[in-house]
Amino acid sequence: MTETPDIRILPPIAPIVFPGATERHEAAYRTAHDFLARRAPREALEILEPALAEEPDNRGLRSLRAWAYLMRAQLQKAADELAGLVADDPADSWSRHALGRALERQAKYDEALPHLRLAAAMTGDPEHEYDVLRVERLAGRIDA
Repeated sequence: MTETPDIRILPPIAPIVFPGATERHEAAYRTAHDFLARRAPREALEILEPALAEEPDNRGLRSLRAWAYLMRAQLQKAADELAGLVADDPADSWSRHALGRALERQAKYDEALPHLRLAAAMTGDPEHEYDVLRVERLAGRIDA
């Protein structure tokens, strides 16, 4: 008599979901991210807007939309989106740094500095520290 092998059925593996994205909008996130990596923000926004209409609080999609606005130099839209992201999660160093950069690009140096300083302190990134120094110089806080 032969024994049947012990066959165990494993539960299905969950699909990879990008940070801030839900399964439902995983494809929109991935596609928009790919467009942005290729420097195609208009196409990314075409993918993001319908997904955000269905799920307006999705942080991953909102972050990508802010990135697209920055790339298109739609600085006020970017700043508005990023300010909302920072308000929702003050520990989000990417959103905080990007908000500082959006404000800097609008010559709102005094508004940009607190965000840039905090992002630099949170990350310890030398490029973030350089951004702080640059904006301090532009704001007239330090001499060249």
